[in-house]
Amino acid sequence: MDRDSQLELYGAVAARLKEAHSRVRALQVPEGVRMALSRKLLVITAAAKHDLAGAARRLDRLMKDLDEGRFPEGD
Repeated sequence: MDRDSQLELYGAVAARLKEAHSRVRALQVPEGVRMALSRKLLVITAAAKHDLAGAARRLDRLMKDLDEGRFPEGD
């Protein structure tokens, strides 16, 4: 992947992570579910430092789950 496309992907992932964090904050779910979703977002953010394309795929799956109302069980 060349530098320009890498920067574009980084910008897209950053914008989608910001959107995902906002969506998770706005959800009307138990606190345990919100915490589980926040942990997933933190893991995706950390993964982006080492595997940007993989983090983008994981974020796509998480956003799809949010769109379809599939949430992890809270602790």
